[in-house]
Amino acid sequence: MRAKGDDGNVADPEEPRVRVSGLEHGFGELTVLEGIDLVLAPNEVVALVGPSGCGKSTLLELIAGLAEQRAGEIDVAGARTPAERLASCAYMPQADLLLPWLRAIDNAALARRLGGASAREARAQAQPMFERVGLAGFERARPAELSGGMRQRVAFTRTLLTGKPVLLLDEPFAALDAITRADLQSWLRGVLADEPRTVLLVTHDVEEALFLADRVIVLSQRPGRAVWEGSAPDPTPEGRSDRAAAVTAPDFVATRERALHALGPGGRVPA
Repeated sequence: MRAKGDDGNVADPEEPRVRVSGLEHGFGELTVLEGIDLVLAPNEVVALVGPSGCGKSTLLELIAGLAEQRAGEIDVAGARTPAERLASCAYMPQADLLLPWLRAIDNAALARRLGGASAREARAQAQPMFERVGLAGFERARPAELSGGMRQRVAFTRTLLTGKPVLLLDEPFAALDAITRADLQSWLRGVLADEPRTVLLVTHDVEEALFLADRVIVLSQRPGRAVWEGSAPDPTPEGRSDRAAAVTAPDFVATRERALHALGPGGRVPA
């Protein structure tokens, strides 16, 4: 999305994992997205923030191949048609969509089962992830027996186990309370450090965007256009494991203020 960051430059990696050029989309006469240009490097985490209705979730669906754009091009690691893109992307909506009749480990292993693995093989592949994401001991629990945060961990584990190189996360923590949400933000950051993927994250929370992402892009009111792009502050070594330290650091606070101004009327960003 050719919005400039604080340094006036636009990221343009040599071998992008995702490239969106001149994208436009709408429904009937309503234009939802307009003039979208976006480049994600391999293993880069980019967050989209913007007002409700500006097309953030629609952009994820288009990249994932769940819909076809009105105009422009989308390339995901060489895949350009919707069906090809769907094979390269793992899409995680806000709702966890766990199947209530399956145990937690079988929900997480569902992608492996759909890929042809036996139940035993799929569980064996999911087990190490349960230990890594802090769910050891809850493998046999039904979704109704898990807290909201634990359900989201199962859903994200299922997303990772697809093995797809691009993860599209649509407000995965929006329905959680503030304490659980902060805990899962730290957890997700650690998981992505251990299991690097190219990630496009949609969120309404500027602080969450800056904490989790390498870059943050602010979209305007509908039709969604990029009005600001900035690099997330690089935290101190202590801040990488201490969320409170990271989000209260002066550079973080200053960048958050610039992003919030971009979200305001007219998208004005102070110098």
